[in-house]
Amino acid sequence: MMLELKGLSSGYGAIEALKSIDVRIDKGEIVTLIGANGAGKSTTLRSITGLVTPSAGEVIFEGRTLNGRPTHEITALGISMVPEGRAIFANLTVLENLEMGAYLQKDRTQNAASLERVFTLFPRLKERRKQAGGTLSGGEQQMLAIGRAMMARPRLLLLDEPSLGLAPLLVQAIFGAIDAINKEGTTILLVEQNANAALRHSHRAYVLETGSIVMEGPSERVAADPRVKEAYLGEK
Repeated sequence: MMLELKGLSSGYGAIEALKSIDVRIDKGEIVTLIGANGAGKSTTLRSITGLVTPSAGEVIFEGRTLNGRPTHEITALGISMVPEGRAIFANLTVLENLEMGAYLQKDRTQNAASLERVFTLFPRLKERRKQAGGTLSGGEQQMLAIGRAMMARPRLLLLDEPSLGLAPLLVQAIFGAIDAINKEGTTILLVEQNANAALRHSHRAYVLETGSIVMEGPSERVAADPRVKEAYLGEK
């Protein structure tokens, strides 16, 4: 097991967004969280990375508790997040954005190898490496956000709505990249409103409703459940 959330509750002030959830992610998996807006999916990721302080429960990564650790320390332990909305540095070039992802990495040889890995994954970023991040298309900015996270050489990659606002062809490209990153050995926790794509490209799934886990299991089995079909896949 790489990551375990044990009885995790979390929220914002008096608002409890997560209610004692239990989640496990094994090494090498892609695990997806699906659910409606406001279900607690992004709060789950933010609680793992220390951006939101859990009110109860525990976050355990590779046998170590993350509770109380600052975000930069959690990143240094091997967890990177691609936030919803991408949050790239608009005024920095593509290359400078990627270098920011390697901020905690001191080995220049490894950083050069990581950069080549990103450029192999996303050749368009190599073509635009001197271009300001803010001038990229939405799909290119998503590639840049993923590439920046990969520069930290994470063992666990958290993705928050990577297909949001993208055209179908770009969605296909992003999920192809997610599969490639996973096949190279990176474990992935995916939050995604495009439940069809998320369930096709993951090994296991959890369904969140109003802060609680209401279903879990292999992605194929979750996708075949009539309740999931009707609520999230647009089928009856």
